[in-house]
Amino acid sequence: MKSGSIVMTVAELKSRFSEALDAVREGRTVVVSFGRGRRKIAAMVPYSQYASPGKRPLGLLKNKASAKFSRDFSLGDESLLES
Repeated sequence: MKSGSIVMTVAELKSRFSEALDAVREGRTVVVSFGRGRRKIAAMVPYSQYASPGKRPLGLLKNKASAKFSRDFSLGDESLLES
């Protein structure tokens, strides 16, 4: 698995889309730039990075308590905070 990111202009992405997908499959990020200033506007990341939920901070209980949620837990952050 390769690390790092690749920056492509919109035109490069259009002409080398298969290569960009191959890079994402390898674990790399493809950043898309636009315009004369090549402003970065988007990124293609491996789905496993996008879909992972990450840890939820426990605020005052940091380093004092922990919590685990099952994969089928469906209460969103906003609903959890309101309850």
